[in-house]
Amino acid sequence: MKVFISGASGLVGSNCLKLFLEKGWHTVGSYFSFETDNTVFYDTLLPDHPMNFDIEEFGPDVIVHCGALTHVDYCETHEQESYEKTVQSTINLIAVAKACKAKMVYLSTDYVFDGKDGPYKEDAPMNPLSVYARHKLEAEQMILKEIPDSLVLRVTNVYGNELRGKNFIARIIDQCFNNQKLMLKLPFDQYASPACAWDIARAMHVLLNDNKTGIYHIGGSEYLNRVELAKIVLSYFPDADYELIPISTAELKQPAARPLLGGFICNKFLGEYPDFVFGTIDDYMKAVLAERKDWIN
Repeated sequence: MKVFISGASGLVGSNCLKLFLEKGWHTVGSYFSFETDNTVFYDTLLPDHPMNFDIEEFGPDVIVHCGALTHVDYCETHEQESYEKTVQSTINLIAVAKACKAKMVYLSTDYVFDGKDGPYKEDAPMNPLSVYARHKLEAEQMILKEIPDSLVLRVTNVYGNELRGKNFIARIIDQCFNNQKLMLKLPFDQYASPACAWDIARAMHVLLNDNKTGIYHIGGSEYLNRVELAKIVLSYFPDADYELIPISTAELKQPAARPLLGGFICNKFLGEYPDFVFGTIDDYMKAVLAERKDWIN
C-alpha cells in the first residue's frame, strides 16, 4: 500500500510514519514548519508551492491528514487562521485525493461533542462548543461527503513519543527528568480517555488493511480527569518537586469552552477487533523509564 501522511512531524503523524514503514508500506510523510528525518516539505494551504512534494506523481492509495491547528484557545481568538489550517487545508487535500483516486484518513476529536453525556459512541449527537471544535467537525463531515470510502478517527488526550515532546505527558516527564519544579493547575472536571499515539497508528493500520470506512472512536481503556492523569505520571518520579492544584474549568477561565465529560466508548472498534489491546499510561511510563534508565539514580 502507498500512503502519504500530511503532518508527519507531529505526534500522531510521526508514529503512523514509523509504524507503516515497519509494516512494509511505501509511505511518505510531510512536514510544514518542523522538518524531521524521513519527511518531505508540503504546504497544504499552497498546493502549487514550488517546493511541495508531488503527491500526484507519488500516487498514494491513501492520504492521511494529521495536520491542523490544535491550540484550542488560540483558535478561539484567531478564527480565520483556524479555518485555514483545519478546514481549508482539508479542502485542498480532498482535491489531491480525488485526483489520485485515493482514500483519506482524518484525525478528529471528542470536542465535536458538548461533554454533557460522555463518554461517547460514534453516533452520539454532536454539538461543538468552540471554534476549534466546529472546524474539526466541518472538516470531518466534508471528507466523508466528498470521499465516501474514507476514515475518520476521533482521538483525544493523545500522548506518546515525539521529537518535540509537546504533549501533556511528555512535558511532565521532561521537567521531572530535568529536575524542574512543576506548577500544575489542572481541571478536575474535564474527563477523557487518553490514547497513545502508537496505539492510534496501530488501529489505523488494521482499519486500512481491512479497507474499513466511516467513523471510529479510538481511545485508551482509562477514563480520567487531568488531575488523575498527572498523578499517574508523577507517581513514577517520587523525588519530583511539584505543586498540583486541582481547579474547576470555570475557574481556569479559558477562552474556548471545553466538553467536560468527553472521551469515547470504543465498542465499535473493539467489537471488530476483540484481540486488539490498548496500552495504559502505566505501560507507557514503564517503557519510557526503561528507555531512559540512565537518568534513574
